[in-house]
Amino acid sequence: MAHSLVCWKCGASLAALSLPLLRLDECPACRAQLHVCRLCVEYDTRVAKHCREPTAEEVRDKEHANFCDHFRPREGAYSPGNAAEVERAKVALDDLFKKS
Repeated sequence: MAHSLVCWKCGASLAALSLPLLRLDECPACRAQLHVCRLCVEYDTRVAKHCREPTAEEVRDKEHANFCDHFRPREGAYSPGNAAEVERAKVALDDLFKKS
C-alpha cells in the first residue's frame, strides 16, 4: 500500500520505502536516518521532552535512529526552517515567469 511520507530533513518522498520503517532506514535523497523522533507522530516541541507519549523513555538526540517502541511515522514531518523566505522566493519566481 502506497503512503505519502516525506523525509523530515529534506522533504524527499519516502513512498519507495515499505512500512513499517526499520530502525536503520535512511532517506534515499539525503541519507538522513528515518526511525527518529522528528518523523514520529508523537514528536511535539511544545511538550516536555518533545514527546506526547507519556510512557516513552526520553530520547535526547531527536535526529538519530533510536529504539523507541512508540515510533509511528507521520506525514508532513518536513518543514523548512526558513519557510517565509522560501515562500517569498516562490512568489518572486512565479512573478518572473508569469505569462502576460
